[in-house]
Amino acid sequence: MEQLSAYNPFIGQHLLTHAEGITADRAYIAHYVIPVGKAVAAGAANVLALTVLDANDPTVIPAGTAITQPPTPRVLSVVSNDADVTSVAVKIEGTDAAGVAISEDITVTGLTPALGTKAFATITKITLPAFAGAVAEAISVGLADAFGLPYRLPYDTIIKMFNGGQVATVVSATSSFDAVNLSENYIDPSVALDPTKQVDVYLIV
Repeated sequence: MEQLSAYNPFIGQHLLTHAEGITADRAYIAHYVIPVGKAVAAGAANVLALTVLDANDPTVIPAGTAITQPPTPRVLSVVSNDADVTSVAVKIEGTDAAGVAISEDITVTGLTPALGTKAFATITKITLPAFAGAVAEAISVGLADAFGLPYRLPYDTIIKMFNGGQVATVVSATSSFDAVNLSENYIDPSVALDPTKQVDVYLIV
């Protein structure tokens, strides 16, 4: 069946008001869907399994080897198997939901997962730092709780989020909205989502 072209809400339409000479931007309610099976649970190693660090040189891991791609744009996390692995960074390179190249350095905080601040749609390369320690220090890369959005939002315009028809509250303090960088738009649900059910996000654009 032939479909109409997607509607463009960004071309500057205005609404008249009852005050002559004053107009308002026209806003739209968007319904963004994360399909069944895509909202997988956060985990410490579901992007890159625990990988032993080289004592002298960084370890470069390209896509197509040991990297598992995010099923939907996600914020990432890094963690070590040793509390002594701190103040070194994992460099992650990839693309955002629009296919634009992005990168992020996430500083490792030992046994405590360190969260990134960008939502990656794809990962093209991960570079682990060199680290000389007393044991076989290693680092893994995982998915954080936050899910990327396909909109650049100047502020929080989320109306409702549902998971299988049940309300899932968005935690504003750990969500992010940015009018310039698409990768810095993501929402952090207050509870773990059920990946066997669809996620529905309603927002104003």
